[in-house]
Amino acid sequence: MIDTPWGSLPVADAHVHFFSHRFFASLAEQKGVAVDRLAPLLNWQLPAEDPRQLADAWAHQLDQHGVAKASLIASVPGDGESVIAAVDRHPERFYGYMMVNPTAPAAVAQVEAALASGHVQGLCFFPAMHRYSIQDDRVSALLELLAARPRSVAFVHCGVLSVGVRKALGLPSLFDMKFSNPIDLHAVALRFSQLRFVVPHFGAGYLREALMLCDLCPNVSLDTSSSNSWMRYEEAHLDLRNVFRRALDVVGPQRLLFGTDSSFFPRGWNSAIFETQSKALYEIGVNEEVARLILHDNLVRLFS
Repeated sequence: MIDTPWGSLPVADAHVHFFSHRFFASLAEQKGVAVDRLAPLLNWQLPAEDPRQLADAWAHQLDQHGVAKASLIASVPGDGESVIAAVDRHPERFYGYMMVNPTAPAAVAQVEAALASGHVQGLCFFPAMHRYSIQDDRVSALLELLAARPRSVAFVHCGVLSVGVRKALGLPSLFDMKFSNPIDLHAVALRFSQLRFVVPHFGAGYLREALMLCDLCPNVSLDTSSSNSWMRYEEAHLDLRNVFRRALDVVGPQRLLFGTDSSFFPRGWNSAIFETQSKALYEIGVNEEVARLILHDNLVRLFS
C-alpha cells in the first residue's frame, strides 16, 4: 500500500524493464567492450549473472515503496529466461513480459518455450525498433501462440522510441517511425479480438490515434508509463492532466494501466513518476474508486 491523495491504496506497476546481465551483455557486444566496462560509462549498478538476484532486488524495491505487483519486461529479444527465472522466484509479485523480434528466425521457438514455462504473460513488440509492420504475418504467428494462452497480453510500442541507455553508450538507434502508428494495430486487434493489447505511454506522441484505436477496439488498453515527454510535441496547453482527461473521456477508467518505466539500479523504482501521475489524477477530480482501478486493479484483472 502507498499513501496517496485518496489515502492508502494498493499499487501495481504495469511497466518495469528487467535489465538483466544478458541485456547488458548484448549492449557490451555492440559497444565492443567487456560487460564490466559498462558500469563506469553508465554510472549504474550492473546485475549479477543469475537473474534471481536481480529479481530479489526488484522484490525488495517493491517492498520498500509499498508496491504490490509489477510487470517485468525482458528488454532484449532472446532474454525470456531472465524474466521466467524472476517470476518463478517471486510468482506473487511479478508478471513476466518478454521482448520479441518477429523477424528473427528463432522467434517462434523462443515464444513457444517461454509460454510453455507458464511464467510469461506478455509478449512485447517494438515495430519501429526492429523495422517491421505489426500487420506482418510473422507477428500474426506469434499472436496466434499468445491468443491460445488465456490471460495473456500483447504489448505494442507505438510512437516516439528513444532508448536512453543506447544514447548514453553512444550506440546508434536505427529505428523506423513509419512502423510506429497505433492505427496500424487496428486491424490486428480486431482480428485477435479475444487477445488483450496494451499500448504504452498513451501512444508516445500519437495520443489522438491511440484514443481512436481504443475507442474502436475494446480489447486495447493504454499504459501511462514514463515521464511522457512526448507531450512537448503537442500544443502548449497539453499537460498530463489534460492527457488523463482525454483518456478517461474516450477510453474510460477500466483500460488505463499505471506504469513507471523503471529500469536500472541504483535508482530502482521511479517513485517520482507515481507522485506526478497520482497528483495529476487527483487534480482533475478522479475519485478513490477510479484511482484504485488505474493504479492497481486494472493490471491485476488482466491476469485474473
